[in-house]
Amino acid sequence: MKVDEQALIRAALAARNNAYAPYSGFRVGAALLAEDGTIYTGCNVECASFSATNCAERTALFKAVSEGRRSFRALAVVGGKEDWADAQPSPCGVCRQALYEFCQEDLLVLLARDEEHFTRCTLGQLLPLGFGPEKVR
Repeated sequence: MKVDEQALIRAALAARNNAYAPYSGFRVGAALLAEDGTIYTGCNVECASFSATNCAERTALFKAVSEGRRSFRALAVVGGKEDWADAQPSPCGVCRQALYEFCQEDLLVLLARDEEHFTRCTLGQLLPLGFGPEKVR
């Protein structure tokens, strides 16, 4: 099944509308495509105690995992500050590690400004030499 990249980016853009980012102003949306075709979305949620903040990518991933999904095909991430016309976000290190727990290195990752302006990469490119469950079992 081919990934509809524009639909995944649209879902991430819609999720970004729900972002709660009063401190950084950096609003992020993510859309994670499960193997069965279900799309799980997430947005970043900031807290005054910054360490309690959760990123959009982990919000989407944890929603999917909490509903029993363990196999994924693609992830789209959009975001940035309103005045950053050319922003293309990239998952933070914690999100890369959380994704690596459940996704294959060849997971398609779309880092997008909008439906026409995006970069394709893989999780393996974002987290080379990743440390995953296979290392501790």
